[in-house]
Amino acid sequence: MTTDLGFDCSCCGRHHDDLPLGYGTFAPAFWHEGLAGKPGTVLGDEQCVIDREHFFIRARLVLPTLDDGDDFEWGVWVSLSEANFARVTELWTNPAREQEPPYFGWLATELPTYEPTTLNLKTNLHSQPVGVRPTVELEPTDHPLAVEQRTGITRSRVQAIAELLLHPTP
Repeated sequence: MTTDLGFDCSCCGRHHDDLPLGYGTFAPAFWHEGLAGKPGTVLGDEQCVIDREHFFIRARLVLPTLDDGDDFEWGVWVSLSEANFARVTELWTNPAREQEPPYFGWLATELPTYEPTTLNLKTNLHSQPVGVRPTVELEPTDHPLAVEQRTGITRSRVQAIAELLLHPTP
C-alpha cells in the first residue's frame, strides 16, 4: 500500500496531491436546463422526476480497486419504474428499507471512458441504511463497466480516469 495518495500526471506533467476515488453527475443524462420549472418535473439532490413519467434515483456504482483496498465510486442516476420509485420514496427515511429486495432499473448516466455507452445498462438498485445512497449492481455482461465492477480496477486505471476528467480534450 502506498503512502503517497497523489500521482504524476501524464497529461500535464505535474504531481497532483490527490488521486480522486470518485466522480459523479448532478443530474440524469436526460435532464437539460429547459426542464427546470416545468410542471411535473423536479431535480433534487437524490431524486429526479421528468414530466411525471420518468423517475430517477441517485446512487453509487462501486468498483473495487485491486492495488490499495479502496473502492472507486461513480455517482450515477438510475431510472426506475413509477411503482419502484414510489416504493423507494415511501421508505426513504425508514430503516426497514434495508430489507427491500433490489429494484430493477436502467443506468441513466453516460460515464466517460467507456465504449459502448453506459446509458441504459440493466441494473439492480440496492437500498442502503438511511442516509447512505443506494448502490448499483450492473447486469453481468461483457460491457467494460460491468466487467470492472465484477473484477475490479487498478490504481493505474483510476489514474487514467482522473487524467481524462482533469484534462478533457476539447
